[in-house]
Amino acid sequence: MKNLALQVLTGRWFMVFSTVLILSASGGTYIFGIYSTDIKTSLGYDQTTLNLLSFFKDLGGNVGILSGLINEVTPPWVVLSFGAVLNFFGYFMIWLSVTKKIAKPKMWHMCLYICVGSNSQSFANTGALVTCVKNFPESRGAVLGLLKGYVGLSGAMLTQIYHAIYGNDSKSLILLIGWLPPVVSLVFLRIIRVMRVVRVEHEMKVFYKFLYTSLGLAGFLMLVIILQKKMHFKPSEYGLSASVVLFLLCLPLVVVVKEEFDSWKIKKQELQSVKLVTEVPNCEISQPQMVTQSDEKDQENHNQTQEHVSCWRTVFRAPDRGEDYTILQTLFSIDMLILFFATICGVGGTLTAIDNLGQIGTSLGYPKTSISTFVSLVSIWNYLGRVVSGFLSEHFLTKYKFPRPLMLTITLVISCLGHLLIAFNVSGGLYVASIVIGFCFGAQWPLLYAIISELFGLKYYSTLYNFGSVASPIGAYLLNVRVVGYLYDKEANRQIMAMGKIRKIGEDLECNGDECFKLAFLIITGVTILGAFVSIILVLRTRKFYKNDIYKKFREEAKVAEKEMAMAANYGGLLKK
Repeated sequence: MKNLALQVLTGRWFMVFSTVLILSASGGTYIFGIYSTDIKTSLGYDQTTLNLLSFFKDLGGNVGILSGLINEVTPPWVVLSFGAVLNFFGYFMIWLSVTKKIAKPKMWHMCLYICVGSNSQSFANTGALVTCVKNFPESRGAVLGLLKGYVGLSGAMLTQIYHAIYGNDSKSLILLIGWLPPVVSLVFLRIIRVMRVVRVEHEMKVFYKFLYTSLGLAGFLMLVIILQKKMHFKPSEYGLSASVVLFLLCLPLVVVVKEEFDSWKIKKQELQSVKLVTEVPNCEISQPQMVTQSDEKDQENHNQTQEHVSCWRTVFRAPDRGEDYTILQTLFSIDMLILFFATICGVGGTLTAIDNLGQIGTSLGYPKTSISTFVSLVSIWNYLGRVVSGFLSEHFLTKYKFPRPLMLTITLVISCLGHLLIAFNVSGGLYVASIVIGFCFGAQWPLLYAIISELFGLKYYSTLYNFGSVASPIGAYLLNVRVVGYLYDKEANRQIMAMGKIRKIGEDLECNGDECFKLAFLIITGVTILGAFVSIILVLRTRKFYKNDIYKKFREEAKVAEKEMAMAANYGGLLKK
C-alpha cells in the first residue's frame, strides 16, 4: 500500500488533478463584475476610470511573458511560488483600500495592485497548465479545454465559497481571492513537474472521465444559481452548496486512484515477468543499445553548430509548420500576426462585455440580484465553451482533419449575436447575451493556445503561450477603455446636462437607458466581424498543414521512450541478479 500511495502521489494523473485544483482557484479576474461596484463607489470612480482599472486587471492577467521566460529556465514550482506571492500582495492591498483600512490610494496605486494581483493568474497558467500540455502532447486540445474550462468555472465556484464564508459582503470576496489561490498553489507546489512523455492508449478516455465530473460540477452550479435567483439562501444553505461544490471538485481523485492502481498492477506484473526471465538459464536477453563514441561526437558537433548560430540570423528562416520555432521566429511569423490580430478583435470584444456586465445590467434596468446571476452564467458558459472547443476540436482534428483556425472563425461569428443583443436591448436578452458571450469567450482560449502549440512547436511553449495572451489586454484597452468607457461617460454627462444638474467632484457617474452601450457594442460587433474575416486568411494558409498527421512525431518519440524504458528495466533486472 505504501508503494501504491507513492505511485498515486508521483503519477501523471495526480499531477493533472493538482493542476485542476490550482487553476480552479485562479479565476479571480473573471468575477471582477461582482466587486467592481464596491471599488467604484468606495473610491468615487467614474466609468472611464473603472474601465481603466479593468484594463490593468486584464493586462496583468494576460501579459505573462515574464512568467514564461522564468519557466523556460526554472522548474514549475518556482513560477507557482512567484504567483502565490503576487496574488496575495495585489488583492490584499485592494481589499485594504476598498474597506478603507488604509488611506485612499492614488489611481496608479490601484492600477498597480490589480495588475500585480491578476498577473498571478498567468504564473499559475504557465507553471501548471503549460507543464500539463507538455506531459500530454497528443491530447493537447482536450488538456487545454479541460483545464481552461476549470479556470472559467472558478468564478462560479469562488462565488459559492465566498457566500458560504462571508455571506453577501462582496468586499470580502476580494479578501477571499487574495488568500485562497496562494494556499492551493503552495500545497501542490512540488507535484507539478515536467514528466517523460509515455504514450497511453486510453489517454483520451481518462480525460473524458475528468470531463464528465466537471460537467456534473457545472450542472450543479447552474442549478444552484437558478435556485438562488428564485429564493433567498440562508447561510446554512450557502454552506451546503459550497460543500457539494468542493466534493464535486475533488471527485476526479477517484479516477486518479483507479488509473494509478491499474498502472501499479501492470508495473508489478512486468517486474515479476522480468524476474522470471532472468532466472531461466542460458536465456537471451536484449541488451540496451550503446551509443558509440563517434555517434556522441557527431551529436555534440551538431549541437555546437546550432548553438553558435545567432537567433537574430534565423528570424526570417523559420522551419516548417509544426517544428520548434524560436521565440523571435514566432513573433515575426505572418501566421502569428494574423492569429494575434484575430484574437485582439474576438477576445477583446467578449472580455469588454464581461467586464461591463454589472454596469450594462444597471443601465438597462435589470434588478441588482440579476447582476450576480449574469456573472455566474458567464462563468459556467465560459467553462462550457472551453471544454467543448477543446474536446470537439481535438475530435474533429483527429477524425476529420478539421482545422482549428476554422473553428476559431466560427466562434467569432457566433459571438456577434451576444453583442447585438446588448446593443439593441432585447427584452431579457442580457441573459442570453451572457450565455453566448461567455461561451464564445471561453471557446477562443483553447483554440488559440492549441493553434500556437501546433504551428510553432512545444520547445518554447511557455513563452509563446503567454505571448498569445497579450492580445487580450490590447483588445480590452481599445474596446473597453477607448470605446465603451468613453461613450458611456459621454452619454452620462449628456443625461446630467439634460436634467440641468452639475456633477460634483468625486460623484459616481451613472448612465441609464439603451443609449449607454448601444453605439459601443455596434462598434464591437463590426470589429469582431473584421477579426473573423482575418482569421479566414489563417485557415487558407494552414489548410495543407492540418491535412497531415500533426501528432506523428510525438507517437514516434513515445515509442522510442517506451523501448528505452523496457530495455532499462530488463538490464536493471540483470544487474540485480
